[in-house]
Amino acid sequence: MGILKSSSFYFFYMGQKLRPWKTILPIEIASGKAVFVQIAEGIASEIKRGRLQPGDSLPGSRVLADDLGVNRKTVVLAYEDLIAEGWLSTAYKRGTFVSEQLPKIKRAVEQPVKKASFDFYAFKAAGDRQQTPAGANLIYFNDGLPDVRLAPLDELARAYKRIFQQKARWRMMGYSQEKGDDRLRKALAQMLVHDRGLSTTAEEICVTRGSQMALYLTAHTLVKPGDRIAIETPGYLPAHETFKRAGADVVPVKIDEEGICLEALEKTVKEGAIRAVYVTPHHQFPTTVTMNAARRLELVALSNKYNFAIIEDDYDHEYHFGQRSFLPLASHENAGNVIYISSLSKLVAPSVRIGYIAGPRSFIDSVAALRLIIDRQGDSVMENAVAELMEEGSITKHARKAWNIYKNRRDLMETLLIKHLSGIASFTKPEGGLAFWLKFHQEIDTRELAERLDKQGVAVIPTECFSFNGERLNALRLGYGSLNEKELAEGIAALASVLKS
Repeated sequence: MGILKSSSFYFFYMGQKLRPWKTILPIEIASGKAVFVQIAEGIASEIKRGRLQPGDSLPGSRVLADDLGVNRKTVVLAYEDLIAEGWLSTAYKRGTFVSEQLPKIKRAVEQPVKKASFDFYAFKAAGDRQQTPAGANLIYFNDGLPDVRLAPLDELARAYKRIFQQKARWRMMGYSQEKGDDRLRKALAQMLVHDRGLSTTAEEICVTRGSQMALYLTAHTLVKPGDRIAIETPGYLPAHETFKRAGADVVPVKIDEEGICLEALEKTVKEGAIRAVYVTPHHQFPTTVTMNAARRLELVALSNKYNFAIIEDDYDHEYHFGQRSFLPLASHENAGNVIYISSLSKLVAPSVRIGYIAGPRSFIDSVAALRLIIDRQGDSVMENAVAELMEEGSITKHARKAWNIYKNRRDLMETLLIKHLSGIASFTKPEGGLAFWLKFHQEIDTRELAERLDKQGVAVIPTECFSFNGERLNALRLGYGSLNEKELAEGIAALASVLKS
């Protein structure tokens, strides 16, 4: 136990595991008020403030007396008063504790609590939030996350160990480049060039803590207040909120069976110049549709004609099960206006927060300058470990294994939906991604549906949030990738039961 003394205040803290609290007793020896009263009032005040909680252990009377430099009887008197008033309790051979049943505070005699006069603006997100529900046994149809049980944890752990065994490991403990670790950016550049057809270099890539941070940095670098940003609707709510927070005038543009409607987009452009359009062409969020080759070329041509940027969010490129996997928009010859965002989080594990942005060198330099303000750098050790897995081929090996598992789960999901929900809803088997878009034949409030399913141990995301204005879409996005065969079967059966009731 230690004591710190400052003016008329005595600080005492308990370093023991059972007494992890620190408090302040304002004791003035020459104040004219009895010292035991000051001690009692000080402890009672700490309880009222909530810094001492019911059940917390207090120092013994002898220990506290020695620390405060007072007679032990003084502390005993203070404790006896607090016990009599109900603030403290004692247990034989165990000590003195804050009472589990505290007395009611007499508000009338207390000083009114002063409220801050400054108006602290609290950001309120629009629509329903996509939060991970609590409950270990809950079957959660999320928005299309991978199964963390399949993550290459052993390989990642070995890579971590090798890094810390290097003689020059101390270099990773300091600051690194705001664009991200050189080794990882080179590995990413190689992957983008050889696997996705982009023409890029390590200097044209900025590593971020996940794709959401990549989107935030892109929006706040690209957008000026008042700029018009076109976005798919239904679409990705966090993207909509990010652009709004950057000061953009967000203009929703409808989609069809092949992605964003270019006629509607061109009409929007003619009504007023747009700064950029945000799209998810590989597997549109939330409907899962894939933009065909012809429309991709038209979108790039439209971007060059009207001079606006394309923000391409390729959030799950690896998981495409169709006969042909389209290359990103950013790979096209005339795609100089495309900013490409992707992530390794869905490939490795969501907790591995590694996203990245690829684009023109001048834009990436600006993104890195902004990143330097809000987050000096990423996780150098993690970035090196993932880079090592990419270099040795472990990531590619894991991707092939996961691809087969997710393809089988997609096929099972199709079978279960046909078995349980024929006549209630329809769907198109997605070419890729880790989710289905289920369209109901009748009008459905998915918020109410989510509440009823929760009682059955099943969680879904209400899709009203994807329309940005709360309009009903009469559909569900059901992520299947993170659920095994048993969980999928039980979850779809529960969904069908609730719908039919």
